[in-house]
Amino acid sequence: MKNKNKLIAIALFSVLTISCNKNKNEVKTEQVPTETAATERTIWTKEKANTWYAKQPWLVGANFTPGNAINQLEMWQADTFDPKKIDQELGWAEGIGMNVMRVYLHDLLHKDDSEGLYKRMDEYLTIADKHHIKTLFVLFDSCWDPFPVSGKQRAPQSFLHNSGWVQSPGQKALLDEKQMPRLEKYIKETVAHFKNDNRILGWDVWNEPDNMNRPAYVKVETANKEELVYKLLEKTFEWARSSNPSQPLTSGVWAGNWSEKGMKPIFKLQLEQSDVISFHCYDKPADFTNRIKELKRYGKPLLCTEYMARPNGSTFEGFLPIAKENKIAMINWGFVDGKTQTKFPWDSWTKKYTAAPPVWFHEIFNSDGTPYKKSETDFIKKITSEVNSK
Repeated sequence: MKNKNKLIAIALFSVLTISCNKNKNEVKTEQVPTETAATERTIWTKEKANTWYAKQPWLVGANFTPGNAINQLEMWQADTFDPKKIDQELGWAEGIGMNVMRVYLHDLLHKDDSEGLYKRMDEYLTIADKHHIKTLFVLFDSCWDPFPVSGKQRAPQSFLHNSGWVQSPGQKALLDEKQMPRLEKYIKETVAHFKNDNRILGWDVWNEPDNMNRPAYVKVETANKEELVYKLLEKTFEWARSSNPSQPLTSGVWAGNWSEKGMKPIFKLQLEQSDVISFHCYDKPADFTNRIKELKRYGKPLLCTEYMARPNGSTFEGFLPIAKENKIAMINWGFVDGKTQTKFPWDSWTKKYTAAPPVWFHEIFNSDGTPYKKSETDFIKKITSEVNSK
């Protein structure tokens, strides 16, 4: 009888144990969809954006293209990608306290060799990380030549500002609905591949999207370019966000009226879709201050992703103290004098130059690494160290 009771007790215990375990498994199964839904990527709230920004140092750097590349394609293509040159130049950046670079990609790089592109991006990021530099990648760009062609790039035209820079996507792709799946693939796969890479500061989805490139290329631009770009920009934000990046998305406003009443629809789209706010300013310090005031209403971190045109009054000495006071990230145009030739001003497209301008428009270093103006590099190093060495 004792043995019979013992067997009954064991059986009851087994049933209860199975039942408990079954209930535990059921609870786990029910929780999975909830957890998945929680990871769906939305536009960052002000709170999330500011929490992210509070963890960053004061970000100061440059738009970076190595001196031996005329454009994005020449920087990244297998035949001309130059890690040694990148390492050398990023070392100069680190030496003056810079900790961020804004770097352009191109859709044709992905079309031609996506695996190779990602391998080279990873190699670049390893070099940049060695120099304690984070990267803001630019995915699309509406500036300069609307007819990009991959492969060997043309030589620079003497004394001409950005004589070989190319748009992404080019005009042909912009006008061809059949190319939308390819562009979608480029955005989604590129962001997804690096979505959790902490060497990447963020994704600038489109540089100056409505730029008609006056006077350089305006005669060959599509008349309804802004309308076409608006539709694709909206999709680009959606595509990038669907890859669930841990890094913020942005697209910088760059000209015109940014007040609530006078703002163009495309600027409104850029600002409303951005996780953090970015902008360009090549004017005087007073204009820079006004731009900051206009954009503070969004309550999100501000990144000035292009500035510094000396003859315009946009200088390191004039802008960085204002940015320091307001903790605005600062990324100037140009770094090393090279094939982009942006020491020459924009008016080199309408005015003939036969030698370097008396005052360089952009760029910080000569090709051998010596500063264009040592007082400038000393100033950059001093002001960045005052904040970031604490």
